Amino acid sequence: MDRKIYHGGKRIVRTPSFGTGRPYNDFGLGFYCTESPQYAAEWAVGPGRNGFVSTYSIDNDGLRIINLCSSQYNPLHWIFLLFNYREFDLSSDTAYRAREYINKYFPVDHQACDCIIGYRADNRCFMFAQDFLDAKLSYMSFRDAISRDDSNRQFVLKSNRVFDRIIFTGYEPALCEDSFPVKRSREIRAMKAIRPSVGSNDFFITDLIEEEVRPYDTRLR
Repeated sequence: MDRKIYHGGKRIVRTPSFGTGRPYNDFGLGFYCTESPQYAAEWAVGPGRNGFVSTYSIDNDGLRIINLCSSQYNPLHWIFLLFNYREFDLSSDTAYRAREYINKYFPVDHQACDCIIGYRADNRCFMFAQDFLDAKLSYMSFRDAISRDDSNRQFVLKSNRVFDRIIFTGYEPALCEDSFPVKRSREIRAMKAIRPSVGSNDFFITDLIEEEVRPYDTRLR
């Protein structure tokens, strides 16, 4: 089955290449896309800067796709992958213990996968993750903050096999005046929606560590 994906950036990318890019992106080396042309346009622009949305088709039959946004996983699996490629501030004892706990109980076997679907750790979502690791943000507040809408979900091509299947089908300009205000408005709404208060069924990373909560625990859904 063919799948349409979109890449937003400063330039048109007609031939994505395996093994290029920055190794310290969210999920390491790969080609970072989205399944929404609207969100690709928002990622392509910056303050006073236009960009382009490149469009592709891939045959994803038989590909090994890890979908971190599915019910099989939870946000702690997402953080596990970020630990592999991004640098958190682990100066607090709580954050250090959180990394040890997550690495032990929430590993994701991603080395042989073809694609990863997961949340985009932009400045906003990365801050939410850091606050969660420091026990400044409860689990449910953190989970809701990164999964409230699909605007930060990315589709990442990781293997040589999937790069052999990608077909460039065209591009569209992304205008700052159209996309940047929408992107900024969404970020502001997301920040305002964060509530640090904890309900009777909520908990912090310190609670998870203390109880050694495992991935199959229904409270993490």
